[in-house]
Amino acid sequence: MSEFNMKHHHKMYDAIIVGGGHNGLVAASYLAKAGKAVLLLEAHAELGGATTSVKPFPEYEARLSRYSYLVSLLPDQIVADLGIRFNTLERSVASYTPWHRDGRDDGLLISSEWEETTASSFRRLTGSDKEGLAWYEFYGEIAQLAKRLAPTMLKPLKRAAELQIEMGLPEVWHDLMEVPIGKVIRERFSDDIVRGVVLTDALIGTFVSADDMQANRCFLYHLIGNGTGQWRVPQGGMGALVSELHRVAISLGVEIKLESKVFALESGPGGVRVETESGHTYVAKDLLFAAAPQHLARLRRRPVPDSLEGSQLKINMLLERLPRLKSGVDPRLAFAGTFHVNESFTQFEAAYTQARGGEMPQPLPLEMYCHTLTDPTILSPELIAKGFHTLTLFGLHTPATLFDADSERAKALAKERAIASLNQYLLDPLESVLAPCRDGSLAIEVKSPLDLERDISLPRGNIFHRDLDFPFMDGDAGAGDQRLWGAETEDPHIYLAGAGARRGGGVSGIAGHNAAMALLAKE
Repeated sequence: MSEFNMKHHHKMYDAIIVGGGHNGLVAASYLAKAGKAVLLLEAHAELGGATTSVKPFPEYEARLSRYSYLVSLLPDQIVADLGIRFNTLERSVASYTPWHRDGRDDGLLISSEWEETTASSFRRLTGSDKEGLAWYEFYGEIAQLAKRLAPTMLKPLKRAAELQIEMGLPEVWHDLMEVPIGKVIRERFSDDIVRGVVLTDALIGTFVSADDMQANRCFLYHLIGNGTGQWRVPQGGMGALVSELHRVAISLGVEIKLESKVFALESGPGGVRVETESGHTYVAKDLLFAAAPQHLARLRRRPVPDSLEGSQLKINMLLERLPRLKSGVDPRLAFAGTFHVNESFTQFEAAYTQARGGEMPQPLPLEMYCHTLTDPTILSPELIAKGFHTLTLFGLHTPATLFDADSERAKALAKERAIASLNQYLLDPLESVLAPCRDGSLAIEVKSPLDLERDISLPRGNIFHRDLDFPFMDGDAGAGDQRLWGAETEDPHIYLAGAGARRGGGVSGIAGHNAAMALLAKE
């Protein structure tokens, strides 16, 4: 790319952002706020990526968060820095796990704050207070780490040894960073169901055994958000976050072009040049890539990095009413938090083995929650008055390979097994409470990993884009170089600003913030 072309044939931007999801919008806003001329290119006709809200059932006024659905990692600092007017709502119930033992139906109800209801629930499941106490101590230790670790996510990376000393929690560090989380869970807990509830945060979107260190990284990211690890409901759905980020970006002067899919990218001493399928060429001093690093590698004609494939089955539903449970618990309590189904430690490992062998797991491990119990505003007043609710379901250990041969048939089988898995614990079969559609079908939408790849460009449906890293530098890599933000590439003009950056996983905006800071730090 010649200097002549860079300087004289096109407007020169300070930065081009590729990708209009939450990370791209955050990165663009920080740079524009710093006085940079910023162009954001989004391939689709709307912004948002995975953080969008849609009306999947046309006959009903219900806007569901189709892909991402809860918020934990979005730091308050980003919200404050950019003046984002976006509310998240607390859930009083953390989780509910129905169980059947010795002819008895009950459930493990865990409140967001430890109380007697939770202690009693552990006691009924295990016969003593020992397991509940182990839970209280374990998550108390993690809470200490989260409070200390979360602020470092928006600062330059540190070496592992340096960060470990700064955290001051050697035993917790050892359990989460140095030995498999499966081993820790087996040592700290005795009950198979309790072990599984702990393990679930290590497996969402990650197709590995409990004894793979990738599970540790997934577990860590699920539990350190904002220093509390609390998963909160986005008021108005994920689309509300996108709308607000769009407002902020525009107010700061970001230029946004939709339906601008990049198909060529070139970098040289003077900056970068991109070409879009719509026939336009743009140049800038630097480029922030807020999409998967695999796509960046292809654009640059570089080897595509290996990574785990996605394993997330997403099912969106609209219900005429919440189903009753065999345990007799109020469904408004059971579905308010995360609802775990067939997620004992043993069931998780068996499902992983089945899926690795090419079989759709049975029973299928599931977790769900009901957005409308916390935030009914995503429904029309008419639907609220009638008692309608949404239900969001994730199926675990459903890797993309299970859908390769015949995607639609595999999705039908996955839906069948998900419903059967849930119905084991319901008095009202799920089919009896799903809202009917005009065409005679029921209001249930299934998205496989292959759908995630097709719809929002997640490589093989991987919601993290690639394998997660620990939030520190490994070994001596970059030792002493505090300029490293986890966004840099070997090209000084190109930065990773999406979930595939180090410290990028989850709906956080952290990757967008850090890429912007890396660019600004070099000046």
